[in-house]
Formats: sequence, C-alpha cells, structure tokens
Amino acid sequence: MNTVSTSSLRRALELGRRVLEIEAQAVTALAGRIDENFGQTIDMILQCRGRVIVSGIGKSGHIARKFAATLASTGTPAYFVHAAEAAHGDLGMITAEDIVIAISNSGASAELLAIVPQAKRRGARLIAMTGNAGSPLAREADIHLDAAVSEEACPLNLAPTASTTAELALSDAIAVALLDARGFDAEDFARSHPGGSLGRRLLTHVRDVMRPRERVPAIVGGALLSEALLAMTRGGMGMTVAVGADGKPEGIFTDGDLRRALENGIDVRTTQLADVLTKSPSTIKPDALAVEAAEIMERLCISQLLVVDGAGVLVGALNTHDLMQAQVI
Repeated sequence: MNTVSTSSLRRALELGRRVLEIEAQAVTALAGRIDENFGQTIDMILQCRGRVIVSGIGKSGHIARKFAATLASTGTPAYFVHAAEAAHGDLGMITAEDIVIAISNSGASAELLAIVPQAKRRGARLIAMTGNAGSPLAREADIHLDAAVSEEACPLNLAPTASTTAELALSDAIAVALLDARGFDAEDFARSHPGGSLGRRLLTHVRDVMRPRERVPAIVGGALLSEALLAMTRGGMGMTVAVGADGKPEGIFTDGDLRRALENGIDVRTTQLADVLTKSPSTIKPDALAVEAAEIMERLCISQLLVVDGAGVLVGALNTHDLMQAQVI
C-alpha cells in the first residue's frame, strides 16, 4: 500500500481548500449579476406554452441535464437534448412554442451553434447561459445570462470546475425562482417524487398507516389492570386504550406505565385500570399527514398515538413501528 508523504498531504489539503474558495467566490460573484436579464428569463419561461429544452455539450451538458431534471421536478415541463444528438434528428423535439436554454462556458461550442439557426427557424426562443457575453451564442440569444468566472479552480486553469459550478448555481437560481412564482409547494413536489422517501413522507396520511379500531387493543373503563394486560398482550401494540361508552378514549396504558406501576409495588390483580392509566392521551385525525404523527410522537417522547374522528371517537391507533414499516421515519 502506497503512503502519502507529509508534503504531498499538505499540498492536497491546500489545493482542496483553494478549490472550494475559488468556486465559492465564483458563485458569490453571480449574485451581483442577477439583473433584468434574469427577470426576463423567468417571465419568458412562465409565459411559455411549450416545453423548456435545455442543451449543452461536454461538462456543460451534464449541468444542462441536471437543470432540465430540476425544472421538470419543480413544476416547469422540461427535458434535456444533447447538442450533438440534436443535429442528428433530435431537433424534431423542438417546436415553435418551446424555449431553448443553451449552456456553454465559451459560448462557441460548434455543436450548439449548429442547432441554434434550426431552433430559431422553428420559432423557438433562445436563452444562452455563457461565460462570454461577446460570444456567438450570446449574440444569437434572445436573452443572455452571464455565468462568467474569473478563473477555473483547476491549477492549470483549464478543466471546467468553477465555470460548471457557476452554471449549476445559476440554473438552480432560475429553477427556484420559477418554483416560487408558480406557487409550487411541498405537496406538488411530493407528487413529482412519489417513488422516493420524500414522496412517502409528504403523501402518506395517518389513515394509510394506522391500525383500524377493530385491531386496536381496547377495554371498557372500570376494568381491572389484569384485564388490560391481557388485551395489551393480544394487541401487540405495547398499549391498551380505555374507551368510554361513547367510543371516545378515556386514557391509555402503555408498557412504560406498566413498568412504573410495578416499580411502585402495584398488585396487577386487584388494581383498577383507571388508577394507573394516562388520562387525556394524545390524539391525531386520520386525514393528518403521517409525518405529523411522527413529529408529535418525537416531541412528546411517546411510542403510540391514538387516532380519533371529528367527534373524538376512537377510529384507530399507530405506533413507531407502523411508521417505520411505512418508511415514514
């Protein structure tokens, strides 16, 4: 196994810090260049009746692909077209109602310049994001977004590093501004991500994960503690609910309550459940989000939560295991 010398390690640490400093400065400098062109970009996209087509080549192409994906997942219909593939048939994806966003640091990428006339001939409008306001691509664009950087983070000042970071940050700024302008909220975001953990957290309701009333260990108030323990064992939820004649929960008795009762020398055979249960238990409505149930349970340091309807009648219950099984927590 090769070992790194002290001097080489020191050099690596210095270079790593320097890269982060240069890229941070490149992004900070962009804030001062957010001007009317940025505002016009947002307005043009909001008025677009077609799709936003994002294109690029090389490293800027990777940024373009990510930009299109971010737009699509935050309420702006968009897709990525590879600049090289566009000249071999993919131009057919572009219509007069679309907006093309072309990303190129130099603004002189031959592959992008080759498709610009064809896209404009179709009636599509062009937004260019470049690091050179005097470049051919910038001159051809309806709107130019300045993503210039003073230097690359590469020691040779050659590899796209700070420039791609700037492009990524500027594209994120556009996506977030559009998200806000559209009133795109967390539920909208979840609908775009139904297969991920975020979608599960934002779209799963208590009714989806709770155990229905018939599966909740419950006992009528006035019973002995011993009867409650039998119900708790059968229910497998680590608790028993004391329910009144009106169907409303009067209290809850949990494993923790049992431990405390035993520590106090309670005789489970003769003690009334009402004497040891926790009255006024925490509840939640079935239409609430499951993440709200998780928040309540975490905040109150409890493992079970009762579910009641609008009249306060017990309709179900859930515990942390139910939330974990649903991958909500």
